[in-house]
Amino acid sequence: MTNFQIKMLDKNQIAKLIARELKDGYYVNLGIGIPTLVANFIPEGIEVVLQSENGLLGMGPFPYEGEEDADLINAGKQTITTVPGSAFFDSAMSFGMIRAGRVDLTVLGAMEVADNGDIANWKIPGKMVKGMGGAMDLVASAKNIIVAMQHVNKAGESKLLKKCSLPITGLGCVKKVVTELGVFDITERGFELREIAPGVTIEEIKAKTEGRLYIEGDIPVIEI
Repeated sequence: MTNFQIKMLDKNQIAKLIARELKDGYYVNLGIGIPTLVANFIPEGIEVVLQSENGLLGMGPFPYEGEEDADLINAGKQTITTVPGSAFFDSAMSFGMIRAGRVDLTVLGAMEVADNGDIANWKIPGKMVKGMGGAMDLVASAKNIIVAMQHVNKAGESKLLKKCSLPITGLGCVKKVVTELGVFDITERGFELREIAPGVTIEEIKAKTEGRLYIEGDIPVIEI
């Protein structure tokens, strides 16, 4: 696969783009990795409640250095803050919220996403994993799922595929994907390009997307 010298979005910029999807009153679950950064970019003027499957409702942004509390962690075991009115409970109650469909938006990382919305994000065969975590419950129950991920793997191979090759987490559940190259809605036409990162070309996205890619009209450049 051809290597391109491009200006890609960094992890914080990906998280900031996804934060635009938050709406006032939403209950939101943030997965491990890039998704956790969304907590730092909640738009002004709206109030959302962040839920963590390890038993916290009302998660705040990451703490400043030196202000960490080792007893306050998210599902990825990162230290966090809480907001006024936050609540702590056991994981059974937390998963009860998820399975009851109380989460409006879930943001997850992924190893692979297929052009029909399938997601693989919990296991690589032959590698030890601690467990599937809450991903399978989240993809089965959330009203809306957005994936934050790198467009290609370390070998330069596309992670936006025709069909996932890794063990599936959920079928046909992903609505939107944000990568370092752009923003894609998943529709009946596949990965539908909505916005493109600065300095990236359509040809570069085509070369790095194995799954069906739909592009129509002039695609706006993301404002950083």
